[in-house]
Amino acid sequence: MRRGSLFWGIIFIVVGGIWLLDQLGLMVGIKVWSLIWPSLLIILGLWVLLGARREIKPFEVEQVTLPLEGAERARVHLKFGAGRLRVGSGVGPTELIDGSFGGGLDHHVKQEGDMLVLDLRLPAQGFPDVIMPWNWGRWAGFEWNFGLNGEIPLELDVDTGASEAKLDLEDLKVTDLRLDSGASSTEITLPVKAGFTKVEIDAGAASVRIQVPSGVAARIKTEGGLVGVDIDQNRFPREGGVYQSPDYGTAENKADIDIDIGAGSIAVR
Repeated sequence: MRRGSLFWGIIFIVVGGIWLLDQLGLMVGIKVWSLIWPSLLIILGLWVLLGARREIKPFEVEQVTLPLEGAERARVHLKFGAGRLRVGSGVGPTELIDGSFGGGLDHHVKQEGDMLVLDLRLPAQGFPDVIMPWNWGRWAGFEWNFGLNGEIPLELDVDTGASEAKLDLEDLKVTDLRLDSGASSTEITLPVKAGFTKVEIDAGAASVRIQVPSGVAARIKTEGGLVGVDIDQNRFPREGGVYQSPDYGTAENKADIDIDIGAGSIAVR
């Protein structure tokens, strides 16, 4: 029997049983709905605990390599709902992307002049199932680990949900990084030799940690509600509402970082 069918079967039995007792007059003076909703929450909680105790079967892992196809630059849009995400470098000179994708991968590639545009996302049939109560915890199987080409300029657009992400861009030439994240933990190492990198981060309840490599200047602006801000002011002294390297104007390699977080923490080192 499928776990989903069993779950809803228990729900219907409990709700129907309470309703039957009410119709038989055995629940005089008791508000039926005041019992139903707490009962549903109790069943849901027990089901989640039982799901957490069972063995989690990993999703199928796809190994994917996509060629550069002669492009001189690339734009990569990455949509990753929940799980663990690792992005780095280390692919061959004729490849755009190479790595493993636990949970599967849907991708679309198109050429726009000298630019290759790549869209990456979880398969449509994968993510909806994981949000159902009997599958909670299975998102641990969503794990992407891949590298990008470090020889060409890259625009990277990352859209994540409840995820743990590590973006090691140190050896990449990322000129634009846009991160839109929900309840997540994200670590970012910025490029060391990309010239100018524009970073825009918009997150909900999140933890964002950014490492600025030695020799890279930065200008940092932060906004948010309940946010803890920890920025190395020895490297990035504060001037008004902006943290900025003393040599930002003349630095060969630098990053302009704009962070907006609803609640959580920001750290820049």
